[in-house]
Amino acid sequence: QVQLVESGGGLVQAGISLRLSCAASGRTVSRYGMGWFRQAPGKEREFVATITWTGLTYYTDSVKGRFTISRENAKDTVYLQMNSLKPEDTAVYYCAARGAYGLGRSESQYDYWGQGTQVTVSS
Repeated sequence: QVQLVESGGGLVQAGISLRLSCAASGRTVSRYGMGWFRQAPGKEREFVATITWTGLTYYTDSVKGRFTISRENAKDTVYLQMNSLKPEDTAVYYCAARGAYGLGRSESQYDYWGQGTQVTVSS
């Protein structure tokens, strides 16, 4: 089993940056694909970014050029650097892990999930 714990969320003003972290335990995720999803109030959870264990990345269009996903395998930790935050980025952000290789963009492709961390961006 893999346990995932997100941290780094908070309340910030538009234009500010935040870095989310996702720490894994229970099993190393160095060979797992990792992803970030988010769920805004009243909306379905949506894909944000993913990274393979080899470092390939993919982003949803709305965050391209602003968000960067990265990983530190020695620490079993994945990050989401979020720059130029907008009010529409307000959501609970979830980290997820998948055992299969590839750029997973669907919730169903992930095996493990964290509890989420709230990000609120004020205008």
